[in-house]
Amino acid sequence: MKKGDLLELEITGYAFEGKGVAKIIKEVHSPEEEPKKFVIFVSGTYPGDKVIAQIGKIRKSYAEARVKELLEPSGFRIPARCKYFGVCGGCQQQDLNYEQQLKYKEEQVKDIFERIGGLKEFEFLPILPSDKQFFYRNKMEYSFARKRWLTETEINSMQEIPDKDFALGLHIPGMYDKVLDIDECFLQSEMSNEILNFTRFFFKSRSILIYSTQNHEGFLRNLIIRQSRNSDDLMINLVTSQENERLFAQYIDLLLKQFPEITTIINNINLKKAQVATGDYEVVFHGPGYIHDHIGKWKFRISANSFFQTNTDQAEHLYQTAFNFAEFNGSEIVYDLYSGAGTIPIFISENVKQIYGFESVEPAIADAKINIQINGVKNFEPILADLNKSFLPIAENMNLPKPDLIIADPPRSGMNPKTVADIISLKPVKVVYISCNPATQARDIKLLTEGGYKLIKIRPVDMFPHTYHIENVALLKKA
Repeated sequence: MKKGDLLELEITGYAFEGKGVAKIIKEVHSPEEEPKKFVIFVSGTYPGDKVIAQIGKIRKSYAEARVKELLEPSGFRIPARCKYFGVCGGCQQQDLNYEQQLKYKEEQVKDIFERIGGLKEFEFLPILPSDKQFFYRNKMEYSFARKRWLTETEINSMQEIPDKDFALGLHIPGMYDKVLDIDECFLQSEMSNEILNFTRFFFKSRSILIYSTQNHEGFLRNLIIRQSRNSDDLMINLVTSQENERLFAQYIDLLLKQFPEITTIINNINLKKAQVATGDYEVVFHGPGYIHDHIGKWKFRISANSFFQTNTDQAEHLYQTAFNFAEFNGSEIVYDLYSGAGTIPIFISENVKQIYGFESVEPAIADAKINIQINGVKNFEPILADLNKSFLPIAENMNLPKPDLIIADPPRSGMNPKTVADIISLKPVKVVYISCNPATQARDIKLLTEGGYKLIKIRPVDMFPHTYHIENVALLKKA
C-alpha cells in the first residue's frame, strides 16, 4: 500500500472525531505468519457505505484515507440541509440520521473509556439528545478574509472572478487564510444570517480592506453575533485592527434601522498580529456592552469576550446531570475547578454550604463576581489560580477548608497532571468531571483511579448535533 492508492472499501465501524472504519487483511510474507487486520480510517463515511477511497497517511497499524467515490451509500444517510455541507467544516454529520449520530457518540465514549482508558465496571447512562438539532447556538463567530474559497466550478471556468478577494464566513478546515463566503447557516438563527449578509454588503460595497496576517494591513477581522435564548438580548461585536469612529457610526446607523432588535453593539480592537477574535480593548457604541441569558432560573451577564456555553438549552441539561451525580445534602464544601464566569457554582449554590471556584482567566473572575451580585449568591468565592500549576498553595495560604466534593470542567486538553495530583492529595469523597473531550477525560480519570478513586458512572450529553463533539459527565468516589 502506498500513499495515493485507490482501494474499494466497505465501512463497518465509526471512530471518534467522525471517521468511518474499514478493515482489510494485511498481506503476510510467510506461512508461519498469521493474517492481521489492518485498519483504514476514511473521513466522511459511515457504517454501511461502500466507497473508493484514496490512501493518505500510512502508519504501522493503520492508514487514513478520503472518499473519491461513493459506490453505495449507507442506509443511515439523509440529505444534508445546508448547501455548504462538505466544504464548510462546521457540521460534519449533517447527512447522518440524528438517531444514528447519538448511537455512534454513545459507542465512541464507551470505547474510549473501556478500550483506550482500560476502565471497567462503571454504569453507562444513555446519551442526552439535544431538543434542537438546528438553530441551537447562541454565538456565531465569522471571519473576514482576503482569500475567498473558490468552488471547483469557479476554478475550472478559467474566468476572472471579480469578488474573490472579499469573504465573510467560516474558515475552511485546515486553512487559516481561506474563508467560505456563506449567506446562510442553520446553527444560530435566521436573523443572524440577515445580519451576516448586511455586514458583508456594507463593508464590501465601500471597499473596506480586510486585515491580512501576511502584511498586517487592513481593517476588518471578525464578526461575532451573540443571542440570548431566554431574553430578547442581541449583541453585535465587530473585531477590527484599529478604530474608525466615522465608519463605525455609519455601520451602526444603518444596522439599527434594519435590525432594531439589536440591544448592544461593540467594537473590539485587536492590535495583535495573531488571528484571534478577541480585542486588546473594546469600545461600546450602543447599549450596555453586554447581554443576559439564563441557565435554569439563574441569570448570567455575558460580555463580548465572556465564555458561556454555546448551546444554552442543553447547558441546563449538562449541569443538571452533574447536579444529579453529585447528590448534594446541603453541607458540602465544593471546589469548582475551571469555574469560568461561575455558571456551575451559581447553578448548585442553593444546595451546598460553600463553593470555591478556581479559574485561570482574570476577566472570567470579573464576570463571576458580577454574576454573584446579579443572583444574590452568598456562598461562592471565585479565586484566580493558574491551573497549569498546583493550586494547593493558594488554598493553603487562604486557609480554605478541605473539599467534600470537587467539580472539574477543563478545556479540551484536559487537566494538568499537577491538578490531578492535587485532587488526589485533597481526598474529596466525590469528584464530578465534566469534559468536552472524552479521550483526555478518560486519561485523567485513569490517573484518578490509580490514586484511590473508583469510576461510578458516566453520561454523554449531545451539546452539538451534526458534529462529532461530545460532552461527557463522570462521577468518581473515593475507594
